[in-house]
Amino acid sequence: MRLGRSILACIAASAMLFASHHEARAPGAKGKAADEGAAQAVKTGKEASRLLLKTLGGNMKKRMKAGGPADALSFCSMKAAELTAEVDGRLGEKVSVKRVTLKPRNPANMAEGDEKEILEALEDLKRNSVVLPKYLLQKTESGYKYYKPLLINKKVCLKCHGRNIAPALQAEIKKIYPTDKATGYRMGDLRGAVVVTIEK
Repeated sequence: MRLGRSILACIAASAMLFASHHEARAPGAKGKAADEGAAQAVKTGKEASRLLLKTLGGNMKKRMKAGGPADALSFCSMKAAELTAEVDGRLGEKVSVKRVTLKPRNPANMAEGDEKEILEALEDLKRNSVVLPKYLLQKTESGYKYYKPLLINKKVCLKCHGRNIAPALQAEIKKIYPTDKATGYRMGDLRGAVVVTIEK
């Protein structure tokens, strides 16, 4: 059952990744326009996700330097959603950005619907030692969704999201986030994704 699901996940991921290449081979102006639309969506997705991660990451780095994990946790609880909304507002009416995960600290970041399915597919690929792509592009009825997988790639992330969190910090996490599920990670684990929605 797991193997079958993994194969399906791989096929689904490949289909999304190579959709634009397939469209590029389509004859006539329609195929060319579709390919250009996909290429523009990838560019927009990269720019939007980079801006969000730079904004959040830069602030987190400052907080970690100033007051360690406890200060970073405080920043996350009070400012991460606000900064995400600010970045979202700068992208224009037809582009929106957010972070989603299967193991949220903040329940507002819980992946649902097709976003949940994409993350589950990526988890299956990771479990089967498949190197995850830098991004996925999903065609939707109204445009595209660009997914940038987020991996635990810095040891400092494990201070708040790992398996051996300091007891005092763990208590503070539970105080701020009573339903927290965002712990138990190891280096290289899939944490979630940045999702950029691009409307036509």
